Amino acid sequence: MNKKAVCIISGGMDSALSAKIAQKEGYDIIAVHFNYGQRTEARELQAFRLIADELCAAERYEIDLPFFGQIGASALTDHSIEVPTGGLEPGVPVTYVPFRNGIFLSIAASIAEKHGAAALYIGVVEEDSSGYPDCRESYIEAMEKAINLGTKDETHIEIKMPLVHMKKSQIVAKAIELKVPLEHTWSCYQSEDEACGVCDSCRLRLQGFKEAKEVDPITYAAL
Repeated sequence: MNKKAVCIISGGMDSALSAKIAQKEGYDIIAVHFNYGQRTEARELQAFRLIADELCAAERYEIDLPFFGQIGASALTDHSIEVPTGGLEPGVPVTYVPFRNGIFLSIAASIAEKHGAAALYIGVVEEDSSGYPDCRESYIEAMEKAINLGTKDETHIEIKMPLVHMKKSQIVAKAIELKVPLEHTWSCYQSEDEACGVCDSCRLRLQGFKEAKEVDPITYAAL
């Protein structure tokens, strides 16, 4: 029986590369995507499906989490809060969705336990990101301990975060090396037709391509 890995895939570049690394490491991919009322929900779902197809995912889950909209407190889920477009600022930005990765990991862990998966991959980036607290390596390690304490004795899930110490330029270079279909990925926080080019996520992505001396295959309205 082949070993299995649950891969959380948002549709973005980081999670697509993380899942590709899981495949390269010999895992059958169980692809998991969350629709949580984010502004670009439909476009991210489209990206997820294309990436899951490329990975020949053995199983795939598209899970709806509408309660994030009820909680609010993030520009991604509350349309009364504007997405910042003035550049990266110090501190935790308003695009942070409270405890999002904790909730995602908990659900992904239940899927992993169901399938007897040995690993759970998440594309968090600590060193070159927007400063989200739930992307820290120490936090993910603590979640791994909690998950294994809260599951059956025979369940042992390793949470792998292969990109956590990489810079965006390194992520771009690695994705190109592994032939990740970057043209299918989506990073923009606020637009679903053309990427805006000015939100934090677009800026980080564009800077990564610039530093890697590569051309981003998606189109931007602001360029």
